[in-house]
This record gives sequence, structure tokens and C-alpha cells, in this order.
Amino acid sequence: MNDTKLLPALPDRLSINPRSPHHVKEVFEHNIGIRLNGKERTDVEEYCISEGWVKVAAPKALDRRGQPLLIKLKGTVEAFYS
Repeated sequence: MNDTKLLPALPDRLSINPRSPHHVKEVFEHNIGIRLNGKERTDVEEYCISEGWVKVAAPKALDRRGQPLLIKLKGTVEAFYS
């Protein structure tokens, strides 16, 4: 019935990009939620709790490698398992 597996601790900084040094594969085996200033965000690419920022993809802008440009938004960041 209930899944009794222990969830890995959420790191202070986490990225969804597998090429990033802040990517932790074990964390992404579960659903993660991010709140910025009390509002839940679903478009977060990377976050840092201690520094208080999240990075989200710009709507149309791409870098020279074809990856979306990331915009840094500052505020109170909370990460949780949903």
C-alpha cells in the first residue's frame, strides 16, 4: 500500500540538466515540487535554496548550442517531494 522507501535528501542546489555537476539522478526518481515566494513553479530548470534563486527557461531565446537561455529569479525557495 504505502511506499516505505526512504526518499533521498533534497540537495541545496539541484539541476535537471544531466551534464550539470548539480544533477542528482536518485532525486529525479521521485516527483519534486518547487515553491518560489510561496507560489509553486513547474518550469524550474535549476534551484539553489541557500542563495535564494531559481532558473527558468526564457520563452524563445536560445544559446549558440540550441539550449534555452535561463533567467534567474530571486526569492524564497522551498523544495519538497510531492
